[in-house]
Amino acid sequence: MPFKNIVRELRGRNKANGRRGRSHIAPEGSSSSSPSADGCFDQSVWVDLPPELLLDIIHRIESGQTSWPGRRDVVACASVCKAWREMTKEVVKVPELSGLLTFPVSLKQPGPRDDPIQCFIKRERATGIYRLYLGLSPALTGDKSKLLLSAKRVRRATGVEFIVSLSGKDFSRGSSNYIGKLRSNFLGTKFTVYENQPSPVDSGRSFNKKLSQTMRVSPWVTSSTHSYSMASILYELNVLRTRGPRRMQCIMNTIPVSSIQEGGQIHTPTELSNLGSKKKRGLIDFWSGNLGGESVVKEPLVLKNKLPRWHEQLQCWCLNFKGRVTVASVKNFQLMAAAAEAGKDMSIPEEEQERVILQFGKIGKDTFTMDYRYPISAFQAFAICLSSFDTKPVR
Repeated sequence: MPFKNIVRELRGRNKANGRRGRSHIAPEGSSSSSPSADGCFDQSVWVDLPPELLLDIIHRIESGQTSWPGRRDVVACASVCKAWREMTKEVVKVPELSGLLTFPVSLKQPGPRDDPIQCFIKRERATGIYRLYLGLSPALTGDKSKLLLSAKRVRRATGVEFIVSLSGKDFSRGSSNYIGKLRSNFLGTKFTVYENQPSPVDSGRSFNKKLSQTMRVSPWVTSSTHSYSMASILYELNVLRTRGPRRMQCIMNTIPVSSIQEGGQIHTPTELSNLGSKKKRGLIDFWSGNLGGESVVKEPLVLKNKLPRWHEQLQCWCLNFKGRVTVASVKNFQLMAAAAEAGKDMSIPEEEQERVILQFGKIGKDTFTMDYRYPISAFQAFAICLSSFDTKPVR
């Protein structure tokens, strides 16, 4: 049977099981994978394929579809049955190696080391919703743009929160689409990124009874539990109202500074399980950030914004965005590793210290570009960029 017919049949099975329009497979243990559906798949003729033939089929489909929406064919392979899912997970490489985003867990895995992943953000002023898309720009990708994450701005008495979700419409904290949030202080000069993770202590005792409580991320965590904070973003308060660009600093609590050393590595999550999963231990390990259960590293990576230079002819502050930013804005920034905080005895290559890890800039009234690379993930990069929309330093 030709590969086109195989893919067409897999797509048909996907749509028949109510997954039409989904951009990714449902997380392990989610309610969308019903026992009846699994039983139907288990009776499928595709289950009994020899492993060598199955591996060859998935390899060919994966190598032939390197961009969205064609990447849906790879997702369709993972939706057939458990055997196909496991084989697809072995074939599909992490973004750090492939530079591709395929499954939801890819959004929490570090980006590529070389060329950054290029995205853009669309802002809806009326609804306070920000959507992150994969692609160069809406003008070039159009309807083929791949929605990655969405965030809704919610005003609180003590500050502002951005609720981050996998869905473009569902921003409920009790939903399986909820993955984290960004919270600001009253002045809008300090932001904290929280990841949706349960407390290992509470999870072990009453995981199912207190599901709604564990899904609500709280910043007030005692030392006896794991910290929920992934990163802190600090903006310098310009009290003297002097003319100049913003100054910002990001402390990545879950990324060690050793990750940018030569040969440095960072833990990469391989599962994105729903909180209702029965695999409690594996779930806790994933959300904690590493297999040892520690979520906050001793020497975290610190990022700082690259200072622009003053252009006399243009009478403005300028940075080289390599054509990715076209509109001057105080929101525009480039982040790189802070060499002073990294320390001279950490063997951080000079090239790595000058490498732009995240850049964000304006290209239209409500359109912005976001390019990120290793060692941060798409979720971390998106949260940092969201802080630029709401910061209120005195200028």
